[in-house]
Amino acid sequence: MADHSYVLQILRFKGAVPIESLSTATGIAPDQVTSMLAEDAAAGLVAEVKGRFKITKPGRDLLAEAISDEAGSIDQQAVRGLYEEFSSYNTEFKQIVTDWQMKGAETPNDHLDTAYDQAVIDRLDDLHHRFGPLVAQFVAHAARLSPYPRRFVHALEQLRDGDNAWFARPIIDSYHTVWFEFHEDLIGLAGLSRLEEAEAGRA
Repeated sequence: MADHSYVLQILRFKGAVPIESLSTATGIAPDQVTSMLAEDAAAGLVAEVKGRFKITKPGRDLLAEAISDEAGSIDQQAVRGLYEEFSSYNTEFKQIVTDWQMKGAETPNDHLDTAYDQAVIDRLDDLHHRFGPLVAQFVAHAARLSPYPRRFVHALEQLRDGDNAWFARPIIDSYHTVWFEFHEDLIGLAGLSRLEEAEAGRA
């Protein structure tokens, strides 16, 4: 059920998604993803539109129930404590993203200053290595989150290889994309809501 819930969650996050992108994000082989989607489509949980799949209302309802059950089955006190630790990393990460997008308060980063960009990437690299053990602790509480370490590493590797798109481009599995989805998953795991987090200044 963990793999199944993760596929539905990725569809909820990303909208209409081709099988190849689902396979990349989940780490599940394309033929297995295809089989899962065929079963879900027959059950009315997903719908195909021009070769892309999206989650339906019944699929969202089933996913919400599965995540609620998952949250109720884990040590909530421990997860809430880990989430508080995540919040400090999240604040640091948001500043790194801001510095990647802007040079100072009013100047957009045109990414022509390679030394500046590399300094920001180095900060992300440092955060990644400090953040990794915390991700592993979340995975230990909820196996459904097990694809995230690989996704973070993959995005950072592409960035290190010189493709700046893997820092924050929304249409690929960039580091920022994976971080956002991980944060969303943690909100559900901790029994919180995006609205509550926004009101607390942690969204």
